[in-house]
Amino acid sequence: MPSAKARSTLSRQWELLQQLPKSAPGITVSELLIRLNNAGYSIGRRSVERDLNDLSLTFPLQCNSAGTPQGWYWKPGVSVELQGVSLTEAISLALVEDAVRPLLPASMLSVLQPRFAHARSKLKELSDDNPAARWLDKIASIPPALNLQAPHICPRILETLQSALLGEQQLQCSYYAVHADKTSDLTLNPLAMVQRGQVTYLIATAPPYTDIRQYAAHRFLGATTLETSTQGAQAFDLKAYLDSDALQFGSPQKINFKAWLSQQQGRLIRETPLAPDMRMIEVDDGYEVFATLNNTWQLHWWILSLGEQVVVHEPASLRQHIGNMLRRAAAAYEETPIYR
Repeated sequence: MPSAKARSTLSRQWELLQQLPKSAPGITVSELLIRLNNAGYSIGRRSVERDLNDLSLTFPLQCNSAGTPQGWYWKPGVSVELQGVSLTEAISLALVEDAVRPLLPASMLSVLQPRFAHARSKLKELSDDNPAARWLDKIASIPPALNLQAPHICPRILETLQSALLGEQQLQCSYYAVHADKTSDLTLNPLAMVQRGQVTYLIATAPPYTDIRQYAAHRFLGATTLETSTQGAQAFDLKAYLDSDALQFGSPQKINFKAWLSQQQGRLIRETPLAPDMRMIEVDDGYEVFATLNNTWQLHWWILSLGEQVVVHEPASLRQHIGNMLRRAAAAYEETPIYR
């Protein structure tokens, strides 16, 4: 087995070959050095020059010696397809692997599996000598809310949902509605698939109704692709749908939100505004905040999560709704708990 140093050299030279253009005037040694250094290869100019000279003995490389400075490139008329992944691609693949799994059909995912495996292997082999290969050990992305575990999705059912969405075919399915606590047999027009936090949703309509709804993928108990084509697929605009805050749940109705915030929460929300038009006025004991918002569940959860540090003033209906919920919650805490 090649030594770690040999593998690092081979990876660096492969990265160098990836950077070479297909025509004159080419790329200079100085530019190559910058790109390799940015990719985590701590080498000097002499190493790049030596690599180019060594590689030109095996690969059809050409140096534009007439230019100043000199540039390196692939010889014209030569078709070269380098397999594998660069270090940057390996890091990118490792970052997106978990995120794309629920969103890609099995047929597409199977094509990427060898590249995912190669990316992980490449990073492991280079981790001792190249700091950039250890980048994944230095970064993380965590949800801002309670770190709930992802629900289990039956792989066979997920593949059926993805296949129907890809082929623009209707679905016959059995779906458990958690809020109604019942299972229904439905015919669906699959329009999109969206990952929201830990939950994957199929966006669809259920004929004869035309309203667009979200169906959690883990609540499908069975699904079969039909021969009939999806209705409304061409007219559906996923971006516009997401821009309407439909995945925040609740009503898309816009409200003129006005509330009091404590000084601490006011300083925090100033850093991450509620909306583009949000404005704040400092008062004696905190801030008054004004913003145009969608009246969604997410907004309600945010208000409730802040407890006494936020008081809704307007609209009156929202103030009453939040007040009623807090009074019921306070009453529940006044009761003596019964332990079993």
